[in-house]
Amino acid sequence: MQADIILETGRLILRMPVIGDFETYAALMASSRSTGMGGPFDKRGAWGLFCHDVAQWQLLGHGALMVDLKQTGECVGQVGINGGPLFPENELGWLLYDGFEGRGIAMEAALVMRDWGRDVRGLPSLVSYVSPDNHSSIAVAERIGGVLDNDAARPEPDDLVFRHFVR
Repeated sequence: MQADIILETGRLILRMPVIGDFETYAALMASSRSTGMGGPFDKRGAWGLFCHDVAQWQLLGHGALMVDLKQTGECVGQVGINGGPLFPENELGWLLYDGFEGRGIAMEAALVMRDWGRDVRGLPSLVSYVSPDNHSSIAVAERIGGVLDNDAARPEPDDLVFRHFVR
């Protein structure tokens, strides 16, 4: 298995998922907030996604990290680099749990993950697949330098694709 990855910013710790993270993750995936990710999902579907996030580390050398607030230790969401047969390109993605939006957390976590992908994994480019109705994620993608790429392949025909040139 990939060694434990821990990334830090001034206020965040990004760490490997653990089983204790699943119930909160599953609750988000069961809610209407997961619509842009193909949800809502039942518990079985959420478990498959959670395991996919973890398995990518072993199979691809990247995957998802949970986002904790340093000050409280509270897990507030997830950021990751997704790949494999379900994604046309390596995707930089993020999600925040209810009540943590609007604080710059997603942007901060995504920047650290993007830079890790460039500096440690040597990825030449990443994309973010965003539902056109997800205005918050569109704003994050743009704030971290993503450029709309209308010609890129996408897993869902209606997704917007933001390209992050990391090299």
